[in-house]
Amino acid sequence: MQVLHMNKGNGDTSYAKNSTVQSKIISVGKPIMKEAVLEMLCNNVIESMGIADLGCSSGPNSLSVISEIMDTVEAANRLLGRRSVSEFRVFLNDLYSNDFNNIFMSLPAFYDRLKEEKGLEFESCFILGAPGSFYGRLFPSNSLHFVHSSSSLHWLSQVPAGLESNALKRLNKGKLYISKSSPQSVVDAYLLQFRNDFSLFIKSRSRELVAGGRMVLSLMGRSSTDPTTENSCYQWELLAQAITSLAREGRIEEEKLDSFNAPYYAPCTEEIKDEIQKEGSFTIDRLEAFEIDWDGGAVTDIHTPHGKLSVGRRVAKAIRAVVESMLESHFGIEPDVMDDLFIRYGDIVGTHLSKSRTKYINLVMALTKKW
Repeated sequence: MQVLHMNKGNGDTSYAKNSTVQSKIISVGKPIMKEAVLEMLCNNVIESMGIADLGCSSGPNSLSVISEIMDTVEAANRLLGRRSVSEFRVFLNDLYSNDFNNIFMSLPAFYDRLKEEKGLEFESCFILGAPGSFYGRLFPSNSLHFVHSSSSLHWLSQVPAGLESNALKRLNKGKLYISKSSPQSVVDAYLLQFRNDFSLFIKSRSRELVAGGRMVLSLMGRSSTDPTTENSCYQWELLAQAITSLAREGRIEEEKLDSFNAPYYAPCTEEIKDEIQKEGSFTIDRLEAFEIDWDGGAVTDIHTPHGKLSVGRRVAKAIRAVVESMLESHFGIEPDVMDDLFIRYGDIVGTHLSKSRTKYINLVMALTKKW
C-alpha cells in the first residue's frame, strides 16, 4: 500500500502519458457499463447519485470514466422520460501514494466543460478524493449507487504469504510472478491471496451499495484455468529475462530477483464466479473476456525492424509506468540502470511479439446488489 503507485506527473515515463492500454480497456467495457446504468435506472428513481471509481489512478482516463458515466445517466433518464439526477456525488479512490494532485489540477477544466455541455443549471457535481485500499470499507453503508473499477483488481493487497521478500526460503527463484517453472506451492499461494482479497472487496462493496446498485469491474485475467498460460503471465516472464540479463552483469543483485514476487494475479472466470457466489450479495449480469493488444492496438507492422522496435518501446513504457515504483523500492535501481532495463525489456518484447502476437485477456463483469 505504501509502495505501489503509477508513475506520477506528465513526463515521458509517466502513467498519464503511457496509459493507452488502460484507455482501450475502458473503451471495450463501455457497452457493458452503459447497459448496467440503464438497467439500474429502469428499476430505481435516483435523485442524488453516489458513484465511486476504485483504482482511479491519474491522467486523462480518470475523469473520462466519470464523464462517461454521467453522460450515460443523463441519456438514460431522457430515454425513460425522467428529469435529470439532481446531484452526483463522485468519489475517486486509489492508494495513498496515488498522484491525486494530477487529477485535482484538471478539475477546473472538467467543471468548465460540464457547464458548457450541460448548461448553467448543471451545478451539482461534487468530486472528492477517497484515498485508501479498496480491500476493505471506504464509504458509509448504503451510500453508493454505482461502482466502477478498471485495470485495478488484478493488484493484490500484498505479496502472497510465503513469497514475501523476507521469506526464509526462495520458492520462485529467477521469476517475478507465476511461470511454467514455478512450483505448485507458488501457484497455490497466489490463488489463496486472490480469493481472500476479492472476497473482501465484494463483501465491502455489498455494505456500501444500495439494494439494486450496480458494479462494473474490469481486470486482467486469463481465458484458461491454467495460470501459467502466456496471456496470463508472459509480460512478467519477459521482464524477468531483462532483469536477469542485468543481474549477470552485476548491475542488479540476483538475490533481489529471487526475492521479488509481484502482488498481482490474473484470475479466470471460474475463480471470479466462485467468490461472488460464495459471498452471496450480488448477481452476475455479465461476465465477458476480451483480448487486448499489449501496446493498446496501435497500427504497426511488427515484422519490420522499425515496427518491432516501436511496439517494444510502447509496451516497455506502458509497463514501466505501472511497475517502476515497485522495482525501484525493491531493487534500489538507479535511474540510468532503470532506463537500460526497460530498453532491454522493449527489445525482448518486440522480438517476442514479432513471432507470437500474445494478447492480454481483460475480464469485464456487471454485478447487481441483491438486497
